[in-house]
Amino acid sequence: MKYGGIHYGKLTIVFFLILVSLQSVAQQDPIFTQYMYNGQVINPAYAGIWEKAGFTALVREQWAGINRAPLTESISIHSPLNNESVGVGLNIINDTYAREKRLSILADYAYEVNLTPWRRLRFGVKFGFTNYKNPLTDYQLYPDGEYDPVFAQDIDLKFLPNFGVGAFLYEDNYYVGLAIPKLVENDFSINYQNYSTQSEIRTLYINGGYVFFLDPMSRIIFKPTLLVRANMDMSIQFDLSANFLLYEKLWFGLVWRSRNAVCVTSQWLINKNLRLGFAMDLTYTDIFPYQGGTYEFTLGWDMDFFGRSYVRAKYF
Repeated sequence: MKYGGIHYGKLTIVFFLILVSLQSVAQQDPIFTQYMYNGQVINPAYAGIWEKAGFTALVREQWAGINRAPLTESISIHSPLNNESVGVGLNIINDTYAREKRLSILADYAYEVNLTPWRRLRFGVKFGFTNYKNPLTDYQLYPDGEYDPVFAQDIDLKFLPNFGVGAFLYEDNYYVGLAIPKLVENDFSINYQNYSTQSEIRTLYINGGYVFFLDPMSRIIFKPTLLVRANMDMSIQFDLSANFLLYEKLWFGLVWRSRNAVCVTSQWLINKNLRLGFAMDLTYTDIFPYQGGTYEFTLGWDMDFFGRSYVRAKYF
């Protein structure tokens, strides 16, 4: 199929070959439990998918009760432009783990192609940078409280560039996404004897969902979703969820995360533009007895800058 002289079948094949040829190592990016309500956090092709601009703020506290456990703060904004085929977005993510801090600022650009009157395919790119700071000289050895002479220098690295790609196929009642948000691996290496780490890794995300209308009045809607995370050095992880929308007011869902957690998610749709979200993860790994769960809070707000006369139902 061709649009404007571009053969999108070949383009899709080339895009897929680029994704599967990548290699990656080290640790993962932050995991978001409520990803099914804001696909932009993992896929740049989602930016501007709806007629309205969208704003989402998120706070995720992991392993509550453990001192200096991971904390993630995120703000994402995306909007279509006057040309509805084009969408733009911005993601700001601040990660803190112990004394380690990572600040990522990434912009999104997406373009949509109508394959049929109902089926749409979006391509997206993500680009930006990460700042990384780890004050190694502040760490003390246990139990004496002495400073480790090996860690004699702090790490403070700024403007580590990165970019990513994504694709998103959807109709009104289903979607399938494919993305690698960060393609560049930024190594943190300095003249230490025993210390090195990495900032970003190449992680492939594949996700999808389907919307089932369980009654003619749309009072109960069922949306199962699946998210797969994969990279070369770790086993494949996935989230499988069952989500219900009750009377167009409340989303409620259960998520099973492979090998380590069961999660509860919820979104309260206060009105057509404002929503509040809450999620809780219960891990069943060795750390379970020492922490009080993982909690995620979101605030979402949609804005209509263009005054369009139609608004599609937003189920994902």
